[in-house]
Amino acid sequence: MTEPALDQDGAPEVADFDAFFAEQAEPEKQGVPLKLYGRTYVLPAALPALFTLQLHRVQHSARPEDIRRLLGSLFGPDAVDHWTEAGMDDRRLGIVLLWSTANVAEPGAVSMERAAQLYDEREAAKGKAAPRTAPGKPRPKGKGKGKPRSSGKRS
Repeated sequence: MTEPALDQDGAPEVADFDAFFAEQAEPEKQGVPLKLYGRTYVLPAALPALFTLQLHRVQHSARPEDIRRLLGSLFGPDAVDHWTEAGMDDRRLGIVLLWSTANVAEPGAVSMERAAQLYDEREAAKGKAAPRTAPGKPRPKGKGKGKPRSSGKRS
């Protein structure tokens, strides 16, 4: 392990990420625009840290406020309210999210048609392999209810 750099007073030198990131800076990219329910949105050129952090939380949450905050980091704070008032359903929301997250990382990576296809494929896969949510019916016990119990002995 290397020793930390020291300043003139012998204290550890501050790791200056502001300076480091300024040196690493590339020309600012423009985000991809999209139009939805009469409004034009411009996606950020990179996924915001808030989106990445909230994404993990939303996967395990059904709270509308969590979803609003996640989507607000991409589309603005009132986008979800605007979309729900316009009648957006879960399929359309899923398609927009799929398309948006793919195109933030690489503009033009996924078309709207491909996003719809991917969404539908994922939903179909969920339906085929969906876990049982309700426990199975217990087998009837006692006389006259179902097959008679066996002692397990062979005859």
